[in-house]
Amino acid sequence: MKHKDKTKPKTSKQKETPPDKLSARIEELIAERDELFGKLQRLSADYSNFQKRSARQAADTISYEKERIIKTLLPALDNFEHTLSNTESIENTEAFVKGVRIIYDQFLDILKTLGVEQIKAVDEQFDPAMHEAMMQRHEPGAEENVVLEEFQKGYRLNSRVIRPSRVIVNKPTEPKEQTDDQPQEENEE
Repeated sequence: MKHKDKTKPKTSKQKETPPDKLSARIEELIAERDELFGKLQRLSADYSNFQKRSARQAADTISYEKERIIKTLLPALDNFEHTLSNTESIENTEAFVKGVRIIYDQFLDILKTLGVEQIKAVDEQFDPAMHEAMMQRHEPGAEENVVLEEFQKGYRLNSRVIRPSRVIVNKPTEPKEQTDDQPQEENEE
């Protein structure tokens, strides 16, 4: 058996690429690869710097906001100090209570400027998203599932509940159960 040579004979139409052209093409590809690799390295370094800068900016922002909140609370603290230092000279408790009330109102105003608001609870319909039921009590004159009393005030920050109100809720009236001693009504038709 004779092996047939499967390679086609070279014709004049097929030209061999001269080695100079191949070398030039290889150099072009190497230069392009080096350029792309350099861009990748710069992009990687930029991204790494961005991550570090973002973390630093977030920490700075948090620190600045903490400082701003503390600065808004300091006047209320100063007023507490002033009121407490004058307790010895206060003749009646009414003046002391008035001073504490002023500080309380000032503190609520500070919270309001920070976007914090109190949740209204008493005489409102019980809402588990804003109220935490601590007890149930039946009061005949009140509607069912209405908040009767508030143990602890709840607060929202920009409409988001940060602490629910702790409340006592009016429980529904319990239906009276018939006992065996009571006669059952029968329908006569």
